[in-house]
Amino acid sequence: MRKHNFGAGPGILPESALHKTREAIIDFNGIGMGVMEISHRSKEFEAVLDRTKSLVKELLKVPDTHEVLFLQGGASQQFAMIPMNFLKTKAAYLDQGAWSSKAIKEAKNIGEVVVLASSKDKNYCYQPKGYSIPQDVDYLHICSNETIHGTQVKIFPSSPVPVICDMSSDIFSRPVDVSKFDVIYAGAQKNMGPSGVTLVIIRKDKAGTHGKKLPAIFDYKTHLDNNSLYNTPPVVSILVCMYTLEWLKEQGGVEGIEKINKQKADWFYGEVDSNPMFYGTADKEDRSPMNACFLLSDSSQDEEFLHATKKANIVGIKGHRSVGGFRASMYNALPFESVKMLVEVMKEFAKVKS
Repeated sequence: MRKHNFGAGPGILPESALHKTREAIIDFNGIGMGVMEISHRSKEFEAVLDRTKSLVKELLKVPDTHEVLFLQGGASQQFAMIPMNFLKTKAAYLDQGAWSSKAIKEAKNIGEVVVLASSKDKNYCYQPKGYSIPQDVDYLHICSNETIHGTQVKIFPSSPVPVICDMSSDIFSRPVDVSKFDVIYAGAQKNMGPSGVTLVIIRKDKAGTHGKKLPAIFDYKTHLDNNSLYNTPPVVSILVCMYTLEWLKEQGGVEGIEKINKQKADWFYGEVDSNPMFYGTADKEDRSPMNACFLLSDSSQDEEFLHATKKANIVGIKGHRSVGGFRASMYNALPFESVKMLVEVMKEFAKVKS
């Protein structure tokens, strides 16, 4: 029996993608070799790469001005690559949580950074608002969804400067206007596939404009010119992304999954708000539909609740140490039945303890 997987990442994948991957590991498309054994320059993998790129462009409506790259190193490598490629004089960042804080730290190693706004004063339980964006910065960096603290940007800023966005934990969960961003990057291991591959969507005319002598591997122009094949790519990870995006297309694409995600989030947050045993940590207007952080009113009962979830075949529910309590990550592939199961456990726990 499969678990009800609320893990924050690597997160749950569609069962169809898992089954197809299992077959491909032994014999990929009947060629007598497993996908882990084929050359990344073979016609078989070239077809996978082209198909995956095409699905990204179709599902996110990527304009012709942008290109899709598949890199490695996760979002953590992008924290450094972004300022290496785009920070010339000064960059603006929002301090929205743990991941944006790490991005700021990396950028400060490269050049001058201005932090426009921060929600650290309340342990990142809200998204910064009401800030002004200076026109003398090279770019504005934001994080669309804070995985650890459970908040999400609902309306992206109208900016006089290029906008770069870390969408690692909510990519493909809702429609976005890609044309408004110079770079979107995302670790795949939430909504797109397994760990090991990082999606980058970049304006083609902005790659290679840094005027610096960068190591080739850290220059976006290198990867753009080599169709993401400058070095050996994570072949299996990209294949699983292809299967996952094909599944997403079957769900009605990004628009279809957004409706499902809203239903899951409404169902779960409805229980958090109505059950006196629990309360949410994020401001209601900024709550993430992907990562719901919540606490027990009596923290001494945390272990009992965790035991109750374990009995119900629920995993990945323990909160991050910086927030405590619990976190229900409800990524695209998480079935509505899993959310219902968690809600039932919460109801039963409150009934027993009342």
